[in-house]
Amino acid sequence: MALHLATFRTRTLTAIVFVVIMLAGLLWNHWSFFLLFSIIHFGCWLEYQRLIGLIDEEYAQITPFHKYGVMLAGWCILLYFTNDAFRIFGVRLHAIGWWFGLVFVFVLPLIELLFASNIRLKNIGYSAAGLIYISLSLGLMIDLRSQGIGELFGSKFDIGWIIPLMIIASIWINDTMAYIVGSLIGKTPFSKISPKKTWEGTIGGMILAILFIGFVFPLIVSNYYDYALVSDQPGFHVLLKVDGTVVQVGYHWFVIPAIAAIAGTAGDLFESKLKRTANVKDSGHIMPGHGGFLDRFDSLLFAIPFVWLYVKIFL
Repeated sequence: MALHLATFRTRTLTAIVFVVIMLAGLLWNHWSFFLLFSIIHFGCWLEYQRLIGLIDEEYAQITPFHKYGVMLAGWCILLYFTNDAFRIFGVRLHAIGWWFGLVFVFVLPLIELLFASNIRLKNIGYSAAGLIYISLSLGLMIDLRSQGIGELFGSKFDIGWIIPLMIIASIWINDTMAYIVGSLIGKTPFSKISPKKTWEGTIGGMILAILFIGFVFPLIVSNYYDYALVSDQPGFHVLLKVDGTVVQVGYHWFVIPAIAAIAGTAGDLFESKLKRTANVKDSGHIMPGHGGFLDRFDSLLFAIPFVWLYVKIFL
């Protein structure tokens, strides 16, 4: 595919604004992180319901209580995955998410039975799938941020943002490099679902994302804190600075971006399939050149659970 300079310019300008907003939310503090992903959560849900409604007209007719109730139920999952640092007037958000989540589990089906003219199990299934696809995934991201990896490094600093930022940076680099490499040398179609993707671009994007995160990201992190990050765990004690010189780099810095890039590509294809089935080009229009929330975060929604599993099992 040819490189369209006008499209690339629009995407770049939008991406700069997007990156500034994302980095502010990611790095300011844990509250800005939670607010950022709460906005992403509701934005993705609105577009998901629109797409499913275009695919199946009956879902477009769900009651307002079902439509917004399931979004709030999903948000309770994000609340549930917060830790003790998230408190309002001394009340933990985790407890709020747990109790309100239980309320929604019982109230949503009851209200649906009482007020919906026709009960469609498939509509409940669509919403349940959305809870897994969107809410659970973003809840696991909150968990990665809440728990952090501070113990891993024996650090007194709040470094819970490191793995979430690694995931997002891996996907950004993979997407950008796949587009550029595919535009320049791509010849072999990757999938019928997304005809513009090529094998050359896909593989090139993954390799460049893995190399950048593996070699450059540890330097950024260490320079940000200006001290040696050392872990008792094999693999992630990867970065050791002696007199300002990096003397060791380990495998976790390469494995996590590899997982994010591979799973993220699958997530991109999944959302492309949804859009093709719904017969739309973009899931939304909030970001010129990038589409909507699902267009921007489709890869992230698939990558988070796989990285989360890796972190929980191996870190």
